[in-house]
Amino acid sequence: MLDNVERFDMLRKPQRQHLRPLMWLLCYPDVWSHRCKIEKINMEGIKPPYILLQNHNSFLDFKVLTAAVFPHRCNYVVAIDGFIKREGLLRSVGGICKRKFTNDIILVRQLKRVLDNQDIAVIYPEARYSLCGTNSMLPESVGKLAKLYKVPVVTLITHGNHITQPFYYSKPHHVKGLSATLKCIATQEEIENISYQEVNDRINKEFEYDDYKWQKENKIRNKYKNRAVGLDKVLYQCPKCNQEYNMISFTNHLKCNNCQNEWEMNEYGELHCLTGDDIFTHIPDWYNWERDNVRKEIESGSYHFEDKVRVKALPNAKGFIDLKDGYLVHDYEGFHLKGNYQGEDYAVDIKAKDAYSVHIEYNYLFKYGDCVDLNTLDDTLYVYPYRKDCSVTKISLATEEMYKYIHNQ
Repeated sequence: MLDNVERFDMLRKPQRQHLRPLMWLLCYPDVWSHRCKIEKINMEGIKPPYILLQNHNSFLDFKVLTAAVFPHRCNYVVAIDGFIKREGLLRSVGGICKRKFTNDIILVRQLKRVLDNQDIAVIYPEARYSLCGTNSMLPESVGKLAKLYKVPVVTLITHGNHITQPFYYSKPHHVKGLSATLKCIATQEEIENISYQEVNDRINKEFEYDDYKWQKENKIRNKYKNRAVGLDKVLYQCPKCNQEYNMISFTNHLKCNNCQNEWEMNEYGELHCLTGDDIFTHIPDWYNWERDNVRKEIESGSYHFEDKVRVKALPNAKGFIDLKDGYLVHDYEGFHLKGNYQGEDYAVDIKAKDAYSVHIEYNYLFKYGDCVDLNTLDDTLYVYPYRKDCSVTKISLATEEMYKYIHNQ
C-alpha cells in the first residue's frame, strides 16, 4: 500500500523554537480574554531542560502552555494531521511529528535532542482531546521516559478548556474564568531515586480532572445557546430506554428519538430530564455508564463491529490520499482493515493487546464525517464507517476496555 509515496521525515532533527514574539502575540490575548489564571506549584528553581506533560481538551491548551512557561523554549509532540499543509510553520514553532498510539523509538531520540538543547519537551500523554472533559488512560512508557532522561517532570493541568471549546462541537463557547496549574511533580534528584512506577503514580494522580465538576464547583457559567449541540456524539446511548444511536442534540437540549425523553443542559453543565426523573445530571457519569455497558459486552463476548468504510491515508504532510472503500472489523483480536488500492490488496492489523486507546474524530474537517484514526509507524489511516447505526465513541471505549480486559486477566 502506497509503496511509492514519500513518507513524513521522522528523522529530521527538531528545530529550536523560532518566532517566539509572534507566538506570544498570538497566544496571550486568548489567555487574557478567557481570564485564565495560571498557578505555579513547586516551580521554584525549576528551569529547562525538563519534561512537561499537559492534559488535552482544545487548541487553547497550546496557548495556555505558552503563557505558563514564558519566556522559555518548547518543542511539542504533535500528531501528523497537525502538520497538513503547514509543515514548515509547525517545525519552526517546535513541532515534533508523531503517529498516535504507536511505539516510536525515533521519538525517544528526538526528545533527547530537545533536552540536550536545554529546552522543554512537551508531551500530551493522552494523545487526543478529551471526549467529555475528563482524563484518559495514560501509557506506562511516560514514567520510563522520565527515568531515561533524568530531568524534572512538570505537569500542566488546565480546567475549563473543554467547557469553552468541547471536542464534540467545533465553535468556541467563549467561557471565561478558566484556570491552569503548572506543577513540578518530580525534581531531577527525585527522578534518580524513585522507580518509574512511582513516577507514573504521581503523573496519574495529577491527571485526574473533571471539567464539568470543576465548572459546577467554581460556578462558571456557559451562556452559549448551542452548548449541547454535538453532545449526542459522546452520549450516544439513552439511559431511559437503553437504545443506542437514537440521540439527537439541538441548542441546549438532548433528546432520544426512540423513547422521546428529553434533557436540558443548564449554564453550569448539568443535565436535567424534562420528561421524567433524572438519572444522570453529570455528563461524565452518563459517559461512564456507557463505558460500563461496553465493558459488559466485552466480558460476555458479544462486542463486535464491522462495516464497509471509506479510507483516507496520510503518509506525509502534503494531504490525504483517498484509498476509496475498505472493510473494517473491530473485535477481540483488535482492528482489521482490508482494502484494495490501484489494483493491489492491502491489510492493516492492530492487535487489541497493543492498543490501549484509539483516536477518533467527529465530523472531521467539517465534511468527511466521524472516523477512527488507525496508525502504523509508516501510515495514518482515517477510516469512515458508512453505517449510521454506529458510534466511533463506542469503538473508542471498546478499544480501551478490551486492552484493560486482556491485561487484567
